[in-house]
Amino acid sequence: MTTTWITICDTCKRDDWAARGLDETDGERLASLVEAEAEGKAVRVRRTSCLMGCDHSCNIAIQAAGKLSYTLGRFEPSTEAAQGIVAYAEGHAASESGKVPYREWPQAVKGHFVTRHPPLPDESA
Repeated sequence: MTTTWITICDTCKRDDWAARGLDETDGERLASLVEAEAEGKAVRVRRTSCLMGCDHSCNIAIQAAGKLSYTLGRFEPSTEAAQGIVAYAEGHAASESGKVPYREWPQAVKGHFVTRHPPLPDESA
């Protein structure tokens, strides 16, 4: 079984970030919430400095070797978003192809999909 990864852009800043005078970026705040939510679950979490989706911040990617990969964005750094992201990633992990049936999508991820990528070809084939 391959590992499903949630990659979180920890440099993401929502439009009003500077005006809110926060010490952490919105991406750092979302990353902390997702890391806490994923604790003890069958998915892994990592941070990256940029996913180049600034117009869609906060951004995350859900990936696993041999499976469809997804980029999601426009998240608020909230507990509800973190719960939805982790729940969707768990569905991705349980799926052979990475495709999660729409009826199983948590409400918190609906409307947040930005891109879907096919798995990379198997180079041994």
